[in-house]
Amino acid sequence: MNKIALPELFASMQQQMSAQLSTNRAFIHHPGSKGDSLENAWIEWLRSYLPNRYSVDKAIIIDHLGNTSHQIDVVIYDNYFTPFIFTQNGFHYVPAEGVYAIFEVKPDIKGNVGSDSYIEYAGKKIESVRQLTRTSTSMINSGKKFPPRPLTKILGGFLATTNTYSHKNNNTIKQHLEKLDGLKGIDLGCVVDYGSFYVDYNGEEDITEDDFSKRISDYYESRQFDDVNFSKAENSLITFFMQLTRYLQQAIGTIPAIDLQAYLNVIGEEIDQEL
Repeated sequence: MNKIALPELFASMQQQMSAQLSTNRAFIHHPGSKGDSLENAWIEWLRSYLPNRYSVDKAIIIDHLGNTSHQIDVVIYDNYFTPFIFTQNGFHYVPAEGVYAIFEVKPDIKGNVGSDSYIEYAGKKIESVRQLTRTSTSMINSGKKFPPRPLTKILGGFLATTNTYSHKNNNTIKQHLEKLDGLKGIDLGCVVDYGSFYVDYNGEEDITEDDFSKRISDYYESRQFDDVNFSKAENSLITFFMQLTRYLQQAIGTIPAIDLQAYLNVIGEEIDQEL
């Protein structure tokens, strides 16, 4: 039986991904700042590799009560069970129910916005999404009606090109990540020239809790940081992509169906619930 050298295939895929991201950074122009170009580069990179069921954009996240998140650099969201996305003055407004993952993008993982480190700043933006109120309603699958399902986790991440912290160890990055409590927690990230990472937490959802909003909020508030794990620098993009895909497909799966009536209530309209 013939065999193929998988390490060489992975190395080739890493090179292709790196070249794609570098090309995007070099040739995607935006009337805004250099930061906008970097965000667009990551957006185009994710669009190139993720399955078509996932949409990727820069967006503000909203809920049916009219609450909004901070502007999020990269949002991975559903466009099947969440059939409407508002676009106004060039901004996308994505219902919170449709969000799979959100990422903060910076050129360097080291840096500050005011008194907050980039990692702390990212945590606050992630929190602004996770604290929104999401709905869940019944859905039809294979001809059968299923009751509303629990709310899914929203991945929070950080994407950077380089790391100018000490390369002797990951202690400084770990300390910043460990500070992020509750809804601010970061799950994974990628620093292109340093490595991808994922964060281990201790804690589980209380599956006996019937209030889905309380259940997911309590999960984030109670889980405890355990450790952060980094890949080798030469595998940064491929391991990040594999980890993200693992979370999306096997840890989250399909998001709950959105309660469209909850959104129409704000304009005093009603949709028929039967056919």
